[in-house]
Amino acid sequence: MMKNKLLFAVTLFFFTTIHAQKFENLALTPPMGWNSWNTFQTNISEDLVKQTADAMIASGMKDAGYEYIVLDDGWMTMERDSAGNLVPDPKKFPHGMKALIDYVHSKGFKFGLYNCAGTKTCAGYPGTRGYEYQDARFYANLGIDYLKFDWCSSDGLNAKESYTTMSKALKKAGRPIVFSLCEWGQNKPWEWAENVGQLWRTTGDITAKFDGYLDHGTWKQTGVMPIADLQKGLRKYAGPGHWNDPDMLEVGNGMSENEDRAHFSLWCMLAAPLIAGNDVRKMSEATKNILTNKEVIAIDQDKEGIEGFIYKIQDSVEIYVKPLSDNNWAICFLNRSGEPKNINFNWQDEIINDTLFNRTLDAKKVNYKLRDLWKKSNIGDTKKPLKASIQSHDVLMLKAYEK
Repeated sequence: MMKNKLLFAVTLFFFTTIHAQKFENLALTPPMGWNSWNTFQTNISEDLVKQTADAMIASGMKDAGYEYIVLDDGWMTMERDSAGNLVPDPKKFPHGMKALIDYVHSKGFKFGLYNCAGTKTCAGYPGTRGYEYQDARFYANLGIDYLKFDWCSSDGLNAKESYTTMSKALKKAGRPIVFSLCEWGQNKPWEWAENVGQLWRTTGDITAKFDGYLDHGTWKQTGVMPIADLQKGLRKYAGPGHWNDPDMLEVGNGMSENEDRAHFSLWCMLAAPLIAGNDVRKMSEATKNILTNKEVIAIDQDKEGIEGFIYKIQDSVEIYVKPLSDNNWAICFLNRSGEPKNINFNWQDEIINDTLFNRTLDAKKVNYKLRDLWKKSNIGDTKKPLKASIQSHDVLMLKAYEK
C-alpha cells in the first residue's frame, strides 16, 4: 500500500510539475497583434509604437481583435548595465520603456518584447543565455504581456532545454506572459513545446513573396506558399493555448491584393497567430479591409481551435477545410496557378472527413447554408454544386453553417 501511495505521489508531482511549466489559460485562441520586424527591423522608437497603437485603433484593427503590440529586435542598448540588466535604448525610448508600456496599456492593448535564447540577438544585441531568471524578472517588472524568444547565437545549445529554462523563469517571475518560441522549427518544437510556450515557429522567416524564396546567400527567407506547404502534418499538435506559428503576416508589404487576401485567408484556415507586420499608419484601404475582415478573422479565432487542412487539389486549386464550433465548417478554395480557374464543386458528391478530430461534412445528410466571407454575402446552400471563377493567387473562402 505504501509503495502504491509513493508511486501515486511521484506521478502526481511529475504531472503537476510538467503542467505548471508555463502559465495556463493564455492564448486560448491564436494571438493577434502587430510586430515591428517585417517593416522596421531595428529602426524602432517610442513615437513609432505610440503612432502604431493610435493607428490600430483608428483603422479598426483593435476592434477586430488585434491585441498585442510587440517590439522586435533592437529595443535595447548593445551592453547590459553593471548589474547585468538589459537597458532599453534611451535614444529610441527617451521616456523609458515602462512609460511606453503604460501608454500602450492605457490604449487597451498588451505589450510584447523580444530577445534570444543565445548569447546575442539576431541583430547583435545582448541575448539571454545565462540571464534567464534575471531577464524574466525584468520583463515582469516592466509589465510586458508577450515575449518573442529567438534562436540566434545558439551554437551548442539544446533548444528544448533553453526554451524550457526561459519558460520556468517566466513562471517564477510571476507575471502571466505569452511565450512565443522562435527557433524556426529546426528542432521540431511541435513535439515538445506544448507545456513550454503558447506558440512556436514552424519555419524560418517569412518574406513578402507569394511563392519562392528571398536568397541572402547564407540564409533564405521563405514565401507564403512554401511556408503553407510546410504546415502539412502539424495540425495534431495545435489547439487552445498551444499554436503552430507559420510566422508573421506580410499583408500590405508589397504583394498583390489577391495574394494578400490569399495569405490572410490561409493563416486563418491554419488557426495561425495573426501578427501584422506592415506599417499600419500608412495602410491602403485594401490592406485595411483584409486585416479587419471580422468574418474571416472569426474562422481563425474559432473556439474549437482546430487547424485546417487540404482536403483535395483540383486543377491547381487547393481546397482547404477547417472544422468550426457548432458543427460548422470553413472551406477555402485557393488558386495557386498563374491564371484564373473555374471550379465546379458538387457538395452532394463529397464527404469531407476529418478523422483526426472526428468531424464530417456530409451534404447528403445536412444541408449547409453557404456564406462568401470576403464578399460578405450569402450564396445559397450545399444542395446545388458550387460554380465560380477564382483569379490567379486568390481565394474563394466560405463558411458552411447549419443555422
